[in-house]
Amino acid sequence: MSRGILQLAEKLRTEADAYRYLEDLRWNGRPICPHCGSVRKHYFLRPANGRNRKTRTGSRSERRVWKCGDCRKQFSVLTGTIFHRTKVPLRVWILVIFDACTAKNGISAREVERKYGVCPRTAWHMMHRLREAMRQEHLPRPDSAVDLLRGTVVADETYFGGKPENRHGHDPHKNRRGVPDDKIQILSLISRETGEVRSRVIPNVRRETLRQAIAEQVEMERTHLMTDQLGSYKAISRHFREHSAVDHSSREYVRGDVTTNPAETYFAQLKRSIDGTHHHVSREHLHRYLAEFDFRYSTCKEPDAERMNRIISRVTGRRLMYSQPVRA
Repeated sequence: MSRGILQLAEKLRTEADAYRYLEDLRWNGRPICPHCGSVRKHYFLRPANGRNRKTRTGSRSERRVWKCGDCRKQFSVLTGTIFHRTKVPLRVWILVIFDACTAKNGISAREVERKYGVCPRTAWHMMHRLREAMRQEHLPRPDSAVDLLRGTVVADETYFGGKPENRHGHDPHKNRRGVPDDKIQILSLISRETGEVRSRVIPNVRRETLRQAIAEQVEMERTHLMTDQLGSYKAISRHFREHSAVDHSSREYVRGDVTTNPAETYFAQLKRSIDGTHHHVSREHLHRYLAEFDFRYSTCKEPDAERMNRIISRVTGRRLMYSQPVRA
């Protein structure tokens, strides 16, 4: 596995090299048919000239094509993945994945457009496909202990949006708490043992909303929950093995091992990165950006090569389709 951009670029001199590189990461020498799941001996369809083949549009392609020994269907390492039917060179995809893994503050679609020469819409769609691959592979279910967080979990919420005083027509005598009704609310849960973070957009911070959101991610009866003094957490504390809280109103941020600082650190990085890199994120797509920052925070101690390998292992079955609006 390449450890830097120079070594990676050296490996990817041609499109065929990019295909071989991705095949090594995904299949490790044993191609798997995406149509029937067969791992039997498959046949590599070598181009007539040994280098590339003519496509139906008349262009030449270095795409490496295989044929399944069971269902007899053709496939490539891109079939059924986030790269399926892409017109972007695979070399560009791999380099963009490397950038997304190594950039602490993320990489914007405009930067991908400028750096790799793709159009804005293509760059935007590429980044959302990668965020889909960064999303947790299996969402935990409340009736299953598999993949649920347990042990010591830090829970905290934040508000996403601009400052009220910067809004047109702001009245300082209204909404004295400084939280406009249209601000987006985010809940994050961080495991103290593994460092994994799971974030989601929530409609409000009422006790039933928080209880349901936490129950989807946490095995509550086996969890020590650490929070601030928000009353909604106190109201649901009986569902947990133990509940500890720090009182921020009294300027208490750490009491022994009890703290919400990991969540505060995560929120600070999230907001700085969105403000400095992406500038604006809509409510509709915020959950995909949260998946991206969750992935980087949860894997912050892993080498960049391991992060890249982890993303590529998740690309199967995650096609993301966006329909373009019809203009009259």
